[in-house]
Amino acid sequence: MVKNIISVFIGSKNPTKINAVKKAFTSVFKKEHFSFVGVSSPSGVGDQPMSEGETKRGAKNRLLYLKENFDGTFYVSIEGGVDYDDGDMVAFAWVYIFSKNKLGKGKTSLFQIPKEIQTLIENGIELGEADDLVFNRKNSKKKNGAVGILTKGNINRTNYYKNAIIMSLVPFVNPKLSF
Repeated sequence: MVKNIISVFIGSKNPTKINAVKKAFTSVFKKEHFSFVGVSSPSGVGDQPMSEGETKRGAKNRLLYLKENFDGTFYVSIEGGVDYDDGDMVAFAWVYIFSKNKLGKGKTSLFQIPKEIQTLIENGIELGEADDLVFNRKNSKKKNGAVGILTKGNINRTNYYKNAIIMSLVPFVNPKLSF
C-alpha cells in the first residue's frame, strides 16, 4: 500500500535548518510520511537582520516566496536575527509555517552575543561570519552555529530550531481551536 506523502518546502538550503524541520515534523506527525525540499528563498531583508521587525519580515518574505512558487502541503521559513536588550545584542530566529490557509508562528529562545561578535555585526558582518572570525572556524552557520559554540555544545543549532518549529506547528496539531 502506497502511503500519502506530504510535501514540505523549506525556505533554505542550509542543512541544519532542513534537518531541524525534518526532526520537528517527524516528531509531531509520527504516522505521516514526508518529502522535504530545501529551496533558496529570498528574505528581502539584509543578510543580517538587525531587529525583531526585520527578522519577522524576512521570515514572512521567505514564506511568501515559497507559497507563490511551489505546490506543497506545508511551507516553512526560518529567519535568524539580532536585536538589542539594554545595549546588549541578542540573537534569535522566527519560524513561520503555512498550510491550507493556516499560519503557525514560533520563535527560538534568545541568547546574548559576546561584545567581540557584537562589534563585528555592528560593522556589517553577518553573525555566522563573525563567529568564524572570533572562534577561528569555517562555515559554522551550517554546523552548530553561534548557539552551539556559545553553549559549548549543550544546545545544538538543529534542536534550537526544532523546538521553535514544533511551537509553530501548534495550530496544525490543534485543528479544532481558532488561531
